[in-house]
Amino acid sequence: MDSDRLLKAWYVLHTKSRFENVVNEGLLKKSLECFLPKVTVRSKRRDRRLMIRVPLFPGYIFVKTDLNPREHLEILKTTGAVKLVGSSTGPIPVPEETVESLKIMVATDSPVTTGYSFKRGDRVMVTHGPLEGVIGIFERYGNKGRVVVQIEALGQFAAVEVDLEDVTKLPDIHGR
Repeated sequence: MDSDRLLKAWYVLHTKSRFENVVNEGLLKKSLECFLPKVTVRSKRRDRRLMIRVPLFPGYIFVKTDLNPREHLEILKTTGAVKLVGSSTGPIPVPEETVESLKIMVATDSPVTTGYSFKRGDRVMVTHGPLEGVIGIFERYGNKGRVVVQIEALGQFAAVEVDLEDVTKLPDIHGR
């Protein structure tokens, strides 16, 4: 047996959308070491002024495993688990220091800024507000936390300005 396969390491487990807590609980019930980094943010619901705890990396959780086939299967059988993140050769471990740094970072009450730095031409989706679900092309940063997004309809483009926090970058599926 490959001796380094028996060493436990941290891996990133992709989860179904909004299943991070379910997966975390499921892994803990199986006595598997896991870590779901959360940060405190203001609720995006317009009728609330609450501060809520949300996953730092939506759709992902860290799990420590030696990847033995039985344990690997148990991880994947956890309700809401999708797959361990990796390449065609298998799951790729995350450095221990990275996970330890994240643990320290989320343990503080300091604000944590997340998100992407958009470049002109990035494909984006509006995730909240009246234009929720609309896909467009990032044009530029606007004023006061807003961004300008080009939306194509009927072969023409229209530019709209939306809140930066209401836009997310779409994965680049075409290798551009």
